[in-house]
Amino acid sequence: MGFDPRHWSGGRSEQRVTSNVEALLAENDALRREVLRLNSELDRLQRQQRQRFRTETTSHRSWSEPSAQAPPRISSHQVQAWGQSLSQQPGWSVLRQRGLESLIDQLNRSSFPSHLTLEQRLDRLVPGLGTDLRVAVGSKASKQTTAVLAAFAMFGVRASEWLDEDPRRVVEQLRQHQEQFSSKRQGRRTRSDQRRTDRVDFGHPRDPRIAALDVLGLDANASLSEIKQAHRKLVKQHHPDLGGSAEAFRRVNEAYQRLVN
Repeated sequence: MGFDPRHWSGGRSEQRVTSNVEALLAENDALRREVLRLNSELDRLQRQQRQRFRTETTSHRSWSEPSAQAPPRISSHQVQAWGQSLSQQPGWSVLRQRGLESLIDQLNRSSFPSHLTLEQRLDRLVPGLGTDLRVAVGSKASKQTTAVLAAFAMFGVRASEWLDEDPRRVVEQLRQHQEQFSSKRQGRRTRSDQRRTDRVDFGHPRDPRIAALDVLGLDANASLSEIKQAHRKLVKQHHPDLGGSAEAFRRVNEAYQRLVN
């Protein structure tokens, strides 16, 4: 059954037709074997490419993860250079290491949230920054290294710019903050007496809610939405890390907590 061209002469010699068909069949077999070889080579190359991609992905992941080999954001050499530069500025002799340590503690407690340490606060702003700063400072704190830490507590992530470009201003700001906190400690009893008198207005107790609304710049009929909006605006305005007043930032948060609670 079927037609076999090798058995058809077509008016030509049978030998010539047969030889041509056999050559075509042999060429077809050769092409089939070449296709199989190419497919096998393609499979091998694809396996190599997949393996290389997995290797490169693993290497990239291990590099992007924090490790001891990653370059620190702050080095001990930088901290030493900053401390040396600060010690040469006017007003440096007025600063005291214990006062700077107290200043750092006060600035941390007046920040939000207040329970975070300086290292934790900086790590929240820039991952790894606070940890690198602690390692660069080391375990033996001096007046110079404490002043560098106080600068970061005061200026936040912008402290390195201030230390590099205007160390004179940094010392001046540290001196002013240290004097402010010192005067607050000395006048604590007087301020507490003033707070007690503030609670009395023409013989009537002062409403804590009204006082909190005054801090946020709102009237007595302010809604919860207006309270939240005013709080967000004032927090951005007075945030210490953005150059605002730490004391004002604390008062705004206390007023907000009093109103929402």
